[in-house]
Amino acid sequence: MNRKVYASLLKLDRYAVKALRITDPYALHRVVYSLFEDVRSENDKISGRSSGILYRDEGGDFFYRQILMLSDRLPESAVNGMYGEVISKDIPDSFLEHRKYSFETVVNPCIRNNATGKLVPVKGHSAIADWFCSRAETGWGFKVHRHNLETGGIEVMRFKGKHKRQITIQRASLKGVLEVTDGRQFSSSFCQGIGRGRAFGCGLLKIVPLS
Repeated sequence: MNRKVYASLLKLDRYAVKALRITDPYALHRVVYSLFEDVRSENDKISGRSSGILYRDEGGDFFYRQILMLSDRLPESAVNGMYGEVISKDIPDSFLEHRKYSFETVVNPCIRNNATGKLVPVKGHSAIADWFCSRAETGWGFKVHRHNLETGGIEVMRFKGKHKRQITIQRASLKGVLEVTDGRQFSSSFCQGIGRGRAFGCGLLKIVPLS
């Protein structure tokens, strides 16, 4: 890693969730992004420059909801200075120097239709697993042990985004074991996320080194 990367946990109680009106993925997106200084220009956003922010909704229980975040800058310690609690730590370079990791991730599995140019979802557990393994080897710097790759939690979410624009995203949860094949590419995948839908909780690799 050539830059600082921080792992943070946002913990929200029931009062905070209600006060912040977290009712859909876009509302959660707004809450997470409000914790960080906006360092991109409008041209950066139009050109697709990374926000430097990844997050994953970890869910919770009756009392709390937790959101895991990975970022290239430190977040604020609370939402709007008053809601929730944020705990952060920096990730040492050595964390990404292992050969194997167990992993969990939520991805937006999709491919571009050559005839129409439109993105279409990859459907079915087996097809999503095949898509993930292929993308990992060709673009993400690691290979996946297919025999113990678990695919689950497939859901299609529809919600209104900025300017009330309709957004539809298919998400799938995967976990298993990965083996690094290209250290530089893997580091980029970890820091910047994998696949599409990263602004709405997809693409964060939650990894644990294996001996």
